[in-house]
Amino acid sequence: MTIRRRAVLGAAATLPALLAAPAISRAQASFPSRPLRLIVPFAAGGSVDMTGRLMAQALQPVLGQTVVVDNRGGAGGNLGAAEAARSEPDGHTMLLASASILAANKFLYTKSMPIDPITDLAPVTRVTTGTVYLTVNGNSPYKSFAEVIAAAKKDPGKLTMGSSGTGTVSHLTLSRVCKATGADITHVPYRGGAPALQDLLAGNVDMMFDVIPLSMVHVREGRIRVLAAASADRTTFAPELKDVPGMKELLPGTGIDMQSWYGINVPAATPADRIARLHQAILQVVDTDEFRSKMEPNGFTTVVDRSPAEYGAYQKGQEQVWKALVEESGASLE
Repeated sequence: MTIRRRAVLGAAATLPALLAAPAISRAQASFPSRPLRLIVPFAAGGSVDMTGRLMAQALQPVLGQTVVVDNRGGAGGNLGAAEAARSEPDGHTMLLASASILAANKFLYTKSMPIDPITDLAPVTRVTTGTVYLTVNGNSPYKSFAEVIAAAKKDPGKLTMGSSGTGTVSHLTLSRVCKATGADITHVPYRGGAPALQDLLAGNVDMMFDVIPLSMVHVREGRIRVLAAASADRTTFAPELKDVPGMKELLPGTGIDMQSWYGINVPAATPADRIARLHQAILQVVDTDEFRSKMEPNGFTTVVDRSPAEYGAYQKGQEQVWKALVEESGASLE
């Protein structure tokens, strides 16, 4: 075959791609064509809601459309996740979900889980990760992690810990710490982190293990005291938390490293080009110093995946991690 002949065939082979390119560009340009909905599967006022509202505000000028936060709390986040999964798969509905919803709930709700997050939702990217902290009321007699554990051993079941719900990262952290130390602390589940925090401030529960954004204003004003990070290492990005010891220091050799991650997913049949557009827009917002500057003082930091496929692989791998945590806790929500 002559060089000229190969050139002609090569040009013919690339012609369909060249013809398709304007169509792809037009599709990208026409999306989004109306306001977008960001489902937050928890009540307003919590840490996930805070993240969602900051994201929605920042995404609007990037996408050229209003982004409306839709709080759909209930069933440990499953109601909101199911609403997202059955929404029109056109890219105009997004779900901001936690690790507990996307990786743990199917092992908690073994009979009543309404969706399979892997097959019924498509990944876009993670957006933030949050370390879990042990906090007590500012008037609490406990000044250290060791004092809490000692008291819980001395009077088994007397101390109470408020959590954002059974099977959430706060509950699973308590389970891991109690197993590692032999402490006996009574778990008090709430319908989200906000009401649990209110009872901690009121002195109705002794402590909380949870992500900390909602508590930071109270930490700064002395109403909440932070005793420990449940992550392996200390948190260095928030000035008020840099001196709080992590699990490598407090419980060396236990392997405890409790952090929650949060990601954006969309209905499973959403076209790939629209997922790519959302991924690009979210990275443009989240992977910036401006967004980090809003999250890090509140105990969260940003994390993004370079492609939806990368996030999908991470989410799938996390299922086994959270399955083990659920089984270790003995938690069930049937």
